[in-house]
Amino acid sequence: MKLPLSYYANQDVLFLAQDLLGKILFTEINGKKTAGIIVETEAYSGVYDKASHAYGGRSTNRTETLYDHGGIAYVYLCYGIHHLFNIVSSVKDEPHAVLIRAVEPLVGKEIMEDRRKMQVSKAAISSGPGSLAKALGIDKSFNKKDLTGDEIWIEDQGIIYNPDEVIASPRIGVAYAQEDALLPWRFFVKGNKYVSKPNTI
Repeated sequence: MKLPLSYYANQDVLFLAQDLLGKILFTEINGKKTAGIIVETEAYSGVYDKASHAYGGRSTNRTETLYDHGGIAYVYLCYGIHHLFNIVSSVKDEPHAVLIRAVEPLVGKEIMEDRRKMQVSKAAISSGPGSLAKALGIDKSFNKKDLTGDEIWIEDQGIIYNPDEVIASPRIGVAYAQEDALLPWRFFVKGNKYVSKPNTI
């Protein structure tokens, strides 16, 4: 059920961003296993996407992970506060990535509640990329980790959303990307309370 490296080698990042909805994101840290159903993603399309960290072929110490082969984690600190978890996809030197923006808690709910200091019934526990990373225990140490390993991985447990259950809308917080900010490359499950706001269009 664990997704193989070949899954992440797909060069169509828009397909992956949509296909990852319904997949289960797991972490196991010091024997504590947590998992959530992916209900919101954003696609970032390499060197041609003005919202991508790799736009124009930019390569820094932070972004070098993006240029690796698909199937590893790209985790960075946003605003000096929030860790954001991205899945590097495609082939080496083609820096596509999918940002995981929200998960619906599934496994280890009490652990998530302890990490987030709130009840799992509250959508904010894993709504938004910073919140889900904290709930699942993802921090900078997860950067470059193999997504087929034993610390962080994704499983297909047969959850499939029909096309009419998935909404495509512009990505959040990328106004700097000019016309690319308008691309409908954010995908989320319609009506799921754990989707970050706005969760309708």
